[in-house]
Amino acid sequence: MAQPYADKTQPYPHSPQASPTPGPRPSAQGLYDPAQEHDACGVAFVADLHGRRSHAVVANGLGALCRLDHRGARGAEPNTGDGAGIMIQVPDAFLRAVAGVALPPAGEYATGLVFLPDDDAAEARARRVVEKYALVEGADLLGWRDVPIDPDGLGETALAAMPRVRQLFVAARRLTDSPAGPAGSALRGIDLDRVAFCLRKQAERETAERGVPAYFPSLSSRTMVYKGMLTPDQLPAFYPDLRDERVDSAIALVHSRFSTNTFPSWPLAHPYRFIAHNGEINTIRGNRNWMQARESMLSGGSTAAGHVPGNIRRVFPVCTPGASDSANFDEVLELLHLAGRSLPHAVLMMIPEAWENDPGMQPDKRAFYRFHASLMEPWDGPASVAFTDGDIVGAVLDRNGLRPGRWWQTEDGLVVLGSEAGVLDLDPAHVVAKGRLQPGKMFLVDTVAGRIVHDEEIKSELAAAQPYGEWLHAGLIELDDLPAREHTVYTHDSVRRRQQTFGYTQEELKILLAPMARTGAEPLGSMGTDTPISPLSTRPRLLYDYFHQLFAQVTNPPLDAIREELVTSLASTIGPEGNLLDPGAASCRQIVLPHPIIDNDELAKILSIDEDGDLPGFKAVRVSGLYRIREGAPGSRRG
Repeated sequence: MAQPYADKTQPYPHSPQASPTPGPRPSAQGLYDPAQEHDACGVAFVADLHGRRSHAVVANGLGALCRLDHRGARGAEPNTGDGAGIMIQVPDAFLRAVAGVALPPAGEYATGLVFLPDDDAAEARARRVVEKYALVEGADLLGWRDVPIDPDGLGETALAAMPRVRQLFVAARRLTDSPAGPAGSALRGIDLDRVAFCLRKQAERETAERGVPAYFPSLSSRTMVYKGMLTPDQLPAFYPDLRDERVDSAIALVHSRFSTNTFPSWPLAHPYRFIAHNGEINTIRGNRNWMQARESMLSGGSTAAGHVPGNIRRVFPVCTPGASDSANFDEVLELLHLAGRSLPHAVLMMIPEAWENDPGMQPDKRAFYRFHASLMEPWDGPASVAFTDGDIVGAVLDRNGLRPGRWWQTEDGLVVLGSEAGVLDLDPAHVVAKGRLQPGKMFLVDTVAGRIVHDEEIKSELAAAQPYGEWLHAGLIELDDLPAREHTVYTHDSVRRRQQTFGYTQEELKILLAPMARTGAEPLGSMGTDTPISPLSTRPRLLYDYFHQLFAQVTNPPLDAIREELVTSLASTIGPEGNLLDPGAASCRQIVLPHPIIDNDELAKILSIDEDGDLPGFKAVRVSGLYRIREGAPGSRRG
């Protein structure tokens, strides 16, 4: 087993001498928009397979973090980094000694650091908001703790942005009788975390609105996060807690941040409440927009969504505006988990493997993925995501395998996973198993059961949990299976008139459309163009000339759905959506489109989908996009 690093007066092994971290992000200006924040980083975890807590696991986690220093980034100041952090189990014995308040039994209180404004009056206002929502949620605010910090060595940029760091302790009791316990009994574990979640979301939103932002790296009865705009070796120096031998855990999840083309900040350091992420979510704009749209359908009154107490709308927006792609991913994952899904289940909903074109996949597993594809689109991109809820810890790799990850298990029960080899010095003679993260596969350590759970077992169990195949058979309709319908066939003159109306040019007809019609392939070419972009053009342009795909901020090659059909799919579903938090047979009553572009024959099928009266759950409505030209822009808004 790797030996913990014990010399607390020196940097951790293999960590370059570093310091601070960058300051507050500017608001949107010029070509910069904080909504485009992305990360490309180093991630690792250290875990005791049998759940034995020790400071050695924490120290080894910090040592692994320092080995990932080169995966993070620094600013113009040599002692300013993009961010570093660690997530551990709540160290109950340590907290009882330092909290300064009487604490309930382990698991019956939630705690976490809070980043508060560096001003007495602003901090007091923020704390009052937090205390108000503790009261609103029926939680007992047990007390605050001033977290010891040592900012010596931090650069000017990090110091300028450094918040005050406090620690909050809360508990709560059941308001009504339930199978889990009678009214008045103490909430514990995930039940308490749901109350803490509602408290935190409302407090963060209101303090931000009042200009006194409070940010919680975590607030949980199960896990605790220490992080900031710190380089890896600054983390244990800045937080003396982490050097205390009483701080113990069986899990240590660490992260070194490289904020790609963006501005670092204290809240955007990893880990978040459940994950640490290496990579970026290339589909983030669509994911955010869809999540915002689905909020209207979310409900806290159903059996599944009832896991989140009260009116769920009080915790909206689910995705915090201006947060990074990783932060928003974590927020959606948190909601799915707290609303009743296991953490692996929620992760596989958001990062599914390439199931569409895999001929060898088991039917029940394919049904699991296909059903969930009708609930939520994947959060796609080159991503290695490590996650933990305090009992299990694991990692999953995107369907293309574009981010590396390797793991090792020693004979004495130490499990290590990292973005690369060498995050800890392990004696090969003591390594009993090792491997790598594979595309679309999950690696999972269950510290309660004391074993590594293999990918097939995880997915087979989830696939068997509900009759997904039956639900799909009854609800999902393939576009090709719909009966053909009559529709207007336009004359050549009519088609030409429409082409002229919509701004088609001879160049587009000859160079683009004709080759596509002849060969069925996209025409490729390379040449310069001096034509103005659509918003600046004085000539009429096609509507979709005004829209272009936003691609990744780093040099990831575009995917080719033809040459890489095993890991890509152009299929999508259309139709009504239900409550994401309460899935059932009706959730997949949708039509599958094999491609995003449909022809007139297919459009006619959709418009007449219930013409025979045999599909009462479906209805198509034609919306006219015409407006009176003489009325100009105001007329287009009225329709």
